[in-house]
Amino acid sequence: MRSRRRKNTGFPFWIGVALAIGVFIGAKYGEFGKSGRVDSSGKLDAVLNFIHESYVDTVDTRRIIEDALPHIIQELDPHSEYITAEQMKRVNEDLEGHFSGIGVSFYVLRDTIVVTQIVPGGPSEAAGIMPWDRIVTVDDSLVAGKQIQNEEVLKTLRGERGTEVTLGIRRDNGPELIDITVTRGDIPMSSVNATYMLTDDIGYIKLGRNFGFNTFSEFITAISKLKSRGATGLVIDLRGNVGGALEVVVAMVNEFLQKGDLIVYTEGRDFPRNDNYANGSGTCKEDDVVVLIDELSASASEIFAGAIQDHDRGLVIGRRSFGKGLVQSQRNFPDGSAVRLTVARYYTASGRSIQRGYEKGKHAEYEMEAINRYLQGDYVNVDTANNLTPYATLGGRTVYGGDGIMPDIFIARDTMGINSYYNSVVNRRLDEEYAMLYSDIHQAKLSGYATWQDLHRYLLRQPLLLNLVSYADYHGIRRRPYYIQESSELLENVMTAYIVRNFFGEEAFWEAYQQNDPLIRKGIELIETGKTARAAIVSEAYLLP
Repeated sequence: MRSRRRKNTGFPFWIGVALAIGVFIGAKYGEFGKSGRVDSSGKLDAVLNFIHESYVDTVDTRRIIEDALPHIIQELDPHSEYITAEQMKRVNEDLEGHFSGIGVSFYVLRDTIVVTQIVPGGPSEAAGIMPWDRIVTVDDSLVAGKQIQNEEVLKTLRGERGTEVTLGIRRDNGPELIDITVTRGDIPMSSVNATYMLTDDIGYIKLGRNFGFNTFSEFITAISKLKSRGATGLVIDLRGNVGGALEVVVAMVNEFLQKGDLIVYTEGRDFPRNDNYANGSGTCKEDDVVVLIDELSASASEIFAGAIQDHDRGLVIGRRSFGKGLVQSQRNFPDGSAVRLTVARYYTASGRSIQRGYEKGKHAEYEMEAINRYLQGDYVNVDTANNLTPYATLGGRTVYGGDGIMPDIFIARDTMGINSYYNSVVNRRLDEEYAMLYSDIHQAKLSGYATWQDLHRYLLRQPLLLNLVSYADYHGIRRRPYYIQESSELLENVMTAYIVRNFFGEEAFWEAYQQNDPLIRKGIELIETGKTARAAIVSEAYLLP
């Protein structure tokens, strides 16, 4: 089942960025010895054995190892990491593109789990669960009326494939609970969030948080869908994408380059150089391309943007990317945990490494760099990156290595309307909560619209902002008329998009939410004015206003 994850429209949660999935090698990984311990003649094993044999009290040496490993690995570089068995389950779900659950999207409205969407063909649809059902009990345990968190709901409803869970459902405010038993099954997780037409001949594809093993097939399906609708130009949105499997991004870039074009190469101390070339089978070799990136785009998404840029194949617009140019190899332990160790650096076709600087063992300082960029104004002014090394693209343009991918065209982070009132509302998620409450109260009427556009037009005529202000006031955020007016457009836009999502799903949310997105508008303009053609790019015509 899927939880509702909000779109962060306020200050980004920068600290989590440095723990990005990153680039790693291979779908199958090596495994340490079946004993669960790594053979070593070093001090670490000697100390652990000494503690086990001689310490005055009984000690859980397994716990000591679990606590010590993250600190040991963290001393190497910011992206080598130890992943616990519990964490690996979620990591594998993200990368493999599926998990075992009941197949619903839900929202915890106050103290009640409300089903908002049913996965078509999934276990819940087969069992008879319906949108707007309330889950009151799970296997006779009461879950309503408690301050339950999303993670608790996920743990409760997910489980091994083929196992059963009995839900006590309240439907249409009926007095009696309906017991429905659902057999858990594989639930797909899409890594392409949205695919739709921007104009009659320009299509848009938004990638999700990471490149999973199913991303390439989803990407090809999205391209095919857009081409069938007449798309000859594409806007590829990699904002917020933190990376994934190297072979996946190589396959995706292959769709846009000519046979023999170098996509990326990797090289390390004990890792011989490995070049990845386009094989000429791509379906988009002649299409106009714009790639959108931001400060959260990392790793595999930077490989994609760098390859398009180095071959003068399209334009990269937005803000300087995160700057992760390290490649990890994963080794698994028998208990389900794993170590990801940096074994190589990757380089774009021009020879660029885009890894930003770091000092070994100074993980906290590395994470703070993103916040420092924000504080020094990199996201609203022309980027102040320094220590950049110039490189030449295939056509002779100058691009830069180190500190991420510098876009061809900088577009500032839109801060219009973001003020203290707006941040107070969105940080407490009251905009999303009120949108859910409104959807719940008016579900009979709102579910009657045939398209999201019809619903959206209706919502624009409703006093949503006035109602939200009253709702926020009730929850302790006082009315501040000037700031409310200043942020009114942002608040109305996100609320209507949330409500649209409750009835038409994730893709409709993005299409509604991004109608006035400045990067998308710029991408359309660049394609329509011919500035994404290779000749125009090489002559740097894109610099013209």
